[in-house]
Amino acid sequence: MNPPSIDRAVFDELKDTAGAEFVVELVDTFLEEAPQMLAELRAAFSAGAADRFRRAAHSLKTNAQTFGAAALGAKARELELGGLPAEASGLDALQRLYDAAAAELRELARG
Repeated sequence: MNPPSIDRAVFDELKDTAGAEFVVELVDTFLEEAPQMLAELRAAFSAGAADRFRRAAHSLKTNAQTFGAAALGAKARELELGGLPAEASGLDALQRLYDAAAAELRELARG
């Protein structure tokens, strides 16, 4: 069994602070925007655009941390601080972490 992708304490604190209905809206927005951030990371990687790559990784990191997606946030931070990578394996790992976090966020937001 895989460990949870979302830190429930962080997620529950967000719900307590912002309200459950607003958190559903935040999750929906994240699930809409994060794939665009991932696409921007890949485009910046392909173009060799280090600054664009860093900004997209930073945005994804910040959003992931909001929901308690620690592993996703950590990987995005690693990419943000590591500069333009030589190969795409880190982006592939980031995608897998996003997919797991997104599935769990959908369940938590609706549950």
